[in-house]
Amino acid sequence: MKSRIVFIFVGILALWSMLVMRAAYLQFLPNDRLNALQNRQFQTKVTLQARRGAIVDRNGRDLAMSATAYSLYADPKLLENRKAVAKKLGKILGQNPDAVYAKIKDGSKRFVWIQRMLEQDKADEIKAMDLRGLSFVEEWRRVYPNETLLAQTLGFMGSEGQGLEGLELGYNQALLGNQKKVMVKRDARGRPLINDGLMFTENPDGNELRLTVDADLQYSLESELQSVVSTFEADHAVAVVLDAKTSAILAMSSAPSYDVNKAMSTAANYRRNKVITDSFEPGSTMKTILIASALRDGVVQPNTKFFCENGSFRVGDKIIKEAEAKEKFGDMTVGEILAVSSNIGSTKIAFKMGQERLRQGLLDFGFGQKIGVDFPGEARGMVQALPWRPHLLSNISFGHGVSATPLQMANAYAAIANGGVLNTPFIVQSVRDGDTGEVTETKVKPIRRVLTTEQAAQMRAMLLGVTTLPIGSGKNARVDGFMVAGKTGTAQKVNPNGRGYIRGAYVSSFAGFIPANDPKFVIYVAVDSPRKAYYGATVAAPLFARIASYAVRKEGIAPLMLGDARTVNPNTKRAIAAASAAKQIKAEAPRVAPKPVLTAQELDQATVVKTGETIPNLMNMTTREVLRRINGQDLKVKFVGQGVVGEVIPGVGSAVPEDKNITVILK
Repeated sequence: MKSRIVFIFVGILALWSMLVMRAAYLQFLPNDRLNALQNRQFQTKVTLQARRGAIVDRNGRDLAMSATAYSLYADPKLLENRKAVAKKLGKILGQNPDAVYAKIKDGSKRFVWIQRMLEQDKADEIKAMDLRGLSFVEEWRRVYPNETLLAQTLGFMGSEGQGLEGLELGYNQALLGNQKKVMVKRDARGRPLINDGLMFTENPDGNELRLTVDADLQYSLESELQSVVSTFEADHAVAVVLDAKTSAILAMSSAPSYDVNKAMSTAANYRRNKVITDSFEPGSTMKTILIASALRDGVVQPNTKFFCENGSFRVGDKIIKEAEAKEKFGDMTVGEILAVSSNIGSTKIAFKMGQERLRQGLLDFGFGQKIGVDFPGEARGMVQALPWRPHLLSNISFGHGVSATPLQMANAYAAIANGGVLNTPFIVQSVRDGDTGEVTETKVKPIRRVLTTEQAAQMRAMLLGVTTLPIGSGKNARVDGFMVAGKTGTAQKVNPNGRGYIRGAYVSSFAGFIPANDPKFVIYVAVDSPRKAYYGATVAAPLFARIASYAVRKEGIAPLMLGDARTVNPNTKRAIAAASAAKQIKAEAPRVAPKPVLTAQELDQATVVKTGETIPNLMNMTTREVLRRINGQDLKVKFVGQGVVGEVIPGVGSAVPEDKNITVILK
């Protein structure tokens, strides 16, 4: 008996010893398999969505941003007195209580959304009710602080946070950024434990888009478009401003516009970026491309003469006439044909050139194809396949029977302005990585050289004649104190629902650049179906002038002195002479001054002959008051912005810099 007890005791002791040794082994010696099991049981990996990146203009001003929003959900099983809860929530949320109750009446459900993307004040009011079964999830809500500004370009987002149109769609993945995975502890039921909303404060940022657009110039452009639509009772108007050297898009819009914060309740026609997505027959602005192509191929020179048939020219069974019956032109040079916008002269140039060369010229200048802008929905336009009947060749020579987008037209003119190189337009200047801060800049992408520098200079001189010659059609595009080059266009509007054209409907346009002697801005404007007038010279040219005037003054480009306006650069004079235009240029600066702009005399007061020792006090002055105040001092002023003076660089009372340049910031 005693030996049996001893045996049992020894056996139990041995078992306890083995258990202690096993426990010590598990506790003190590392074991990868057991560590993995422990982590799997008490930790979980949670994926955090990045906060959508901001979109800013070239100067860093917010155009689209993400703000915190609160989405309300309920656990109906935990809710007590659901009808009373529905009544309270309906009052706060502005919903029908019956609709709220329908969501929470089923007590067997454990999750149901009540409302997404609530503002903080409403969320705080619901939190103050302290109702068991109601809770919130923090999400990101897209906010467009400038409402209508750049609306068709920015685009908008869907309820699930995906980009649906515009840059929000085209750069959706970049704006979303990279997901972030974090390890969090979980409870016995496997649910993540979140302390004080830590997961949300750790959300990474998406990438930031910095655009080439200038918000001030964009605002001015949109205001002018809305004004011209109202003044001429037009269906809509479009405009785009490009950097002449790089084809960076500085501003673009169509009017009427819309509040991008209310995109889902806006008709699709207003949301579309018609500068890029819509094409139409451009009319006489295409004559520039005809002549540039003929010049390149050696078919014509600026002083080559054509007989313009005194206003009537038979092509097959059709009669080609000028825009107005009273226009009966005889012998004219190529430069004069462009200046007066002769349909018959353009037809004869096209006939001499031939259909193969003209079609290739249009393709080389970027028509009939996508030009690669970094924006979704780009239209190709249309350049018809060969062969062309003589009448079609004639029509294409003055911008009918061919279609183009406003961006294609502006970009083709930019090639002339920059010395002959066709570039790819772009609107995103850079992308900044939200995690690393690394910035990726967009580089200028030349497509091809379409003109030699000499040929481009000849084209610029002939386009200058359009606005400066007494016979030129573009006199209303003049900007006081600056040389303007460009071309008017008046095209019949194609019937979208059938063949032919809409009777009495026209598209008025102007394409050009400023300053003509050293182009900085290329601007294309078009007004669809203006009812009070319809010629491009009457409707579109003044619109161009107002946009151009703001652009050069905001950029701080010095206007020509009155004496300088009489003395054109010798190279320019030779080119104009080659176009038989020099003898007709007036011996003074253009006198047509679109309002509200300063006259050349007032602007010339910014550069005078005496020397001031310190920067005068210009605060809270208007532009005109500043110019009067510095009259008599040797200061060169660059104005930035609109309004009254809010800042002067160097500061008031500082010594005048050696180069005499000061910057006045208007606010």
